[in-house]
Amino acid sequence: MAVGAENMGNVKRQLVQLFEVSLQATVPSETDIAPLVDACIAKSGVRFGDYQCNNAMGLWSKIKGKQTEFRGPTAVGQAVMKNLPPSDMVESCSVAGPGFVNVVLSRNWIAKSLQKMLIDGIDTWAPCLPVKRAVVDFSSPNIAKEMHVGHLRSTIIGDTLARMLEFSHVEVLRRNHVGDWGTQFGMLIEFLFEKFPNPEDVNEAAIGDLQTFYKASKARFDSDPEFKQRAQQAVVRLQGGEDTYHRAWKQICEISRTEFHRVYERLGIQLEEKGESFYSPYIPGVLEELNKKGIIEDDKGARVIFVQDVNIPLIVVKSDGGYNYASTDLAALRYRINEEKAEWIIYLTDVGQQQHFDMLFKAAKRAGWLPADDGSYPKATHVGFGLVLGEDGKRFRTRSTEVVRLVDLLDEAKNRSKTALLERDTAKEWPEEEVEKTSQAIGYGAVKYADLKNNKQTNYTFNFDQMLNDKGNTAVYLLYAHARICSIIRKSGKDIEEVKRNAKIALDHEDERALGLHLIQFSEVIEEACTNLLPNVLCEYLYNLSEIFTKKFYSNCQVVGSPEESSRLLLCEATATVMRKCFHLLGIVPVYKI
Repeated sequence: MAVGAENMGNVKRQLVQLFEVSLQATVPSETDIAPLVDACIAKSGVRFGDYQCNNAMGLWSKIKGKQTEFRGPTAVGQAVMKNLPPSDMVESCSVAGPGFVNVVLSRNWIAKSLQKMLIDGIDTWAPCLPVKRAVVDFSSPNIAKEMHVGHLRSTIIGDTLARMLEFSHVEVLRRNHVGDWGTQFGMLIEFLFEKFPNPEDVNEAAIGDLQTFYKASKARFDSDPEFKQRAQQAVVRLQGGEDTYHRAWKQICEISRTEFHRVYERLGIQLEEKGESFYSPYIPGVLEELNKKGIIEDDKGARVIFVQDVNIPLIVVKSDGGYNYASTDLAALRYRINEEKAEWIIYLTDVGQQQHFDMLFKAAKRAGWLPADDGSYPKATHVGFGLVLGEDGKRFRTRSTEVVRLVDLLDEAKNRSKTALLERDTAKEWPEEEVEKTSQAIGYGAVKYADLKNNKQTNYTFNFDQMLNDKGNTAVYLLYAHARICSIIRKSGKDIEEVKRNAKIALDHEDERALGLHLIQFSEVIEEACTNLLPNVLCEYLYNLSEIFTKKFYSNCQVVGSPEESSRLLLCEATATVMRKCFHLLGIVPVYKI
């Protein structure tokens, strides 16, 4: 049975192809039947196979009453099993209940699949998605404001989604839609002019803490009517392109970027900035197009778009003639579809902006930019996430009720990791550079994983002690598990590349097979995580892999010095390879010794 090259690493897709042939042979009169294949889940501790085809009941309801040889769903299931074409993948099949076809995969085939991945590389297991180019719009802080814990989730989740899509052969345009063109710039520029009459004196050191600068200018704006008037005029002069104001704006933006870079550098985040100012020149043309299509209406002096199933309108021109988020977001969406040719545009913000994006996408559908059918391309998706909470159950803040600066939070995670690391006897002899790098990998990885393992829509509680624990579902536990695998391979004294070339994997022990089966499910897990934009699915897979390796395979299958040493070293290497790819997709740097 030939299988498409793009499915070589995806067990589920390969089984789907087999069951397609079987279903066509079983009920040739019924066309367009998609095989329903899923990994088996244990019930009461018993699992009847590795995968299951669940079409029989649905098929029976379609053909019941027609002239048919079948007498119930069980008979349909038995026929589906009988018509399954021969394949090296399948060791045995059985029918359970009302026609569920259970498949047990061949141990030999699983072993060969792992061997092939070790030789050809894990990239051969990358899924192929039905989209070639995507925009992921994430992080998006406001210029002149510190990045704080509120930006943490957008930045971390967005980066992981981008990494997973990139691994799956999608060209990803990583966009940082910074707030750099709002009314606050009049206030900031006027305050800058007051503090620094000579523009040459303006630099990061002179301004100092940008957040303090912003607060001081806001206090002045709120308390001094004359200053407020000058600030409002400054916005007009900036947006009119006046050179002095444009230069001051650029200086403020540049100082902010330096601040943002400190965070992105710690987190290993790559982004291309295209802020609100980039899309501003496109707004008039976009609104003119929507106006010609009869989509924009007047409402209480403002220009608005009404969308289906929402009582309030989407305001695109305020009553004072100014533009707003909706104006910019419409221009950005049209640019991404028409100019950047993106087939999937993904926005990462907190769940509080769900309605805004729902209205934005509905307006784009009215304009004909997006298809009415959500399953078609191009499509736009809002990924909403919950709040980061403190241990008091409220929004995470410092004792002085300030939001937590992201740089401080990341440094705290690294410093705590370093303290814990230096308590281990082995690490005390390490060079300072190695201690520093390992502390960063563990500290930053712990912060990322504590976020990513949760369902993104729920709030989560930020707790350093929990996330830096080396037991349980934490990055520290996973990184230590990976380091332990590397240690086993080192202790063998074998050249693992030579073992790959000369040895063969055998899965004779039940726990060897359990590990092998979990490893070959990597591709379908990534596909599910990408399709549904759920990083926690990948985290769950990685944690389960570590548990199977540690508590089953490593506990019950001696590696070094056993007759099966070479085969089991290859299983160790396959596990480490898959773990490293998972770490990479989660933006976590692996550690090789501990």
